[in-house]
Amino acid sequence: MGYKTPLFDEHRALGARIVPFGGWDMPLHYGSQVREHHQVRLDAGMFDVSHMRIIDLEGSGASAFLGRLIANDPARLRVPGQALYSCMLNRQGGVIDDLILYFRAPSRYRLVVNAATAEKDLAWIRDQAVGMAIAIRPRRDLAMIAVQGPNARAKAVALIPAALRERSLALKPFVAAEQGDWFISRTGYTGEDGLELICPADEVPALWRGLKGAEVAPCGLGARDTLRLEAGLNLSGQDMDEAVSPLESGLAWTVAWEPAERDFIGRSALEVQRERGGLRRCVGLLLTGRGVLRRQQAVLRDGKPVGEVTSGGFAPTLQRSIAFARIAPGSGEECRVLIHDKAVPARVVKPPFVRNGKPRIDL
Repeated sequence: MGYKTPLFDEHRALGARIVPFGGWDMPLHYGSQVREHHQVRLDAGMFDVSHMRIIDLEGSGASAFLGRLIANDPARLRVPGQALYSCMLNRQGGVIDDLILYFRAPSRYRLVVNAATAEKDLAWIRDQAVGMAIAIRPRRDLAMIAVQGPNARAKAVALIPAALRERSLALKPFVAAEQGDWFISRTGYTGEDGLELICPADEVPALWRGLKGAEVAPCGLGARDTLRLEAGLNLSGQDMDEAVSPLESGLAWTVAWEPAERDFIGRSALEVQRERGGLRRCVGLLLTGRGVLRRQQAVLRDGKPVGEVTSGGFAPTLQRSIAFARIAPGSGEECRVLIHDKAVPARVVKPPFVRNGKPRIDL
């Protein structure tokens, strides 16, 4: 038995198929993963993401601490509510986790980290903060629902506290608004517009039921994975991990090299990689033959292995099989993928595959 979110009973009442994920018992789907996927692309769906860990950091040393902790530069955040996507690296430049950082006020920040790595992340953060003027507070009293899709914001706004409604509708992407323990951000993991709603755990069941009454479809982990894959968004532990740097994970854009004096953890290792060159590429693949792309399948060029699939599957929006793969430099734009001992042709493409419900690649 795993941990359970405050919405576990709601999932069971809706007939969800429950599966273990990152130590939690979570809904895979509520009958049809594909239907849930299309609901998000065409209208609005909601995901229980209360298993993700919310961590508040406060204190006079918070800004300097975060400048060392993450590869992106928190000094870019100047207006309350602004958010930043980043990787947290080990000293070898590998990705411990990817996360979102929110600037709430001078010396007040919020991190949202992944469920599967939450305890490890928290231990790492605490270890790095020893001796610094900073308080680290895991917010287990809060829960979170992601509402995603072209109609998501319009359907969700009536369920948000009145004092936040206008501000929530006015939010720009990657900006948040808060009132008390309610925290609304225009972020997501699907390639669609939407909001992530953080509220007290004892209030989240009523929010979930209210959203369902507003015809926002409950969606599980299955649809969340196909949506994020189509959107070209990495999955922690598969597309990047502690043995692979952001430079080889398609996340070089999240590394802030300036100012040069900011000595974030892992910087020296990344500098060595960058200077050495010959880095593997993280690319998208579109299968042009028959089959389904899956993690750890070998990618071939002229019959020789040049890399492997890091995550893949069938894309309901495209009705094709797609994947991310990490391949050697100079491997070309055509390849084959070894599926059940058969070399199936595929084409290298640039993610995202889908954004805002529309294909972004040639099929």
